[in-house]
Amino acid sequence: MPADPAPDLNHLPIGVFDSGLGGLSVLQEIRHHLPAEHLIYVADSAHAPYGRRSTQDILKRCIVIRDFLYHQSCKAMVVACNSATAICIDTLRATSPFPVIGIEPAIKPAALASSSGKIGLLATQATLESNRFQSLLQAWAGQCKVFAVPCPGFVECIERGDLNGPQVRALASPVIQDMLCQGVDTLVLGCTHYPFLIPLLTDLSNGRLNIINPAPAVARQLQRRLHDNNLLNVSGSSGQTHFYSSSLTAHTASIISQLWGQRADVQLMR
Repeated sequence: MPADPAPDLNHLPIGVFDSGLGGLSVLQEIRHHLPAEHLIYVADSAHAPYGRRSTQDILKRCIVIRDFLYHQSCKAMVVACNSATAICIDTLRATSPFPVIGIEPAIKPAALASSSGKIGLLATQATLESNRFQSLLQAWAGQCKVFAVPCPGFVECIERGDLNGPQVRALASPVIQDMLCQGVDTLVLGCTHYPFLIPLLTDLSNGRLNIINPAPAVARQLQRRLHDNNLLNVSGSSGQTHFYSSSLTAHTASIISQLWGQRADVQLMR
């Protein structure tokens, strides 16, 4: 059994980060499951999207952000980015002084849910090319056929707050129609940006796809890890949420507020 921490550790914040704003979909689930926890979100928007960057670049950025969150006295860290998890999670877990929770494409739940045995996966190129993703397929896809599609342009649209405009619809429509033609009945969202497109994807598929968002599972795993390490905030009060970005533009706060669902004040990560 882990030793009981000093009482004030329970009230320290949880750090959550992504290459940009997609991790807000995970942050929303964490806030829902853990309303008393204080949260710090970092959007590494100056270097987004990670999916097009080299392994070395992604690892370097993950370490920079991990160190920033450590100096913010975080008690745990959530890597709310599939590309960063696929490439860096083992290194981060081995070198970090707090629990580190990642996110992966929900291949196992999709394989269990699919009646056609055909699963669609939307992800970044970095995720699809990673050894971790290939191991995930071998372990959990079973007899299912996985139609994995990189989606260039999706992240950029979401970063602009374009969730249902002509450009994002033009990008998504042929992808969804092709999957339906292939007999896909279950769609895995392999990038944390993509849950913000669920209404659009549902519309384009006429509701024919069972869309799996792994963010709730990440929040539950975080809750288990905090409980196991005696780090849960059980004060009963409402936690605070602070937002940082590595690139502040005139529209940063408004886009984060749009995706978060309420006003967000954003500071520059230094």
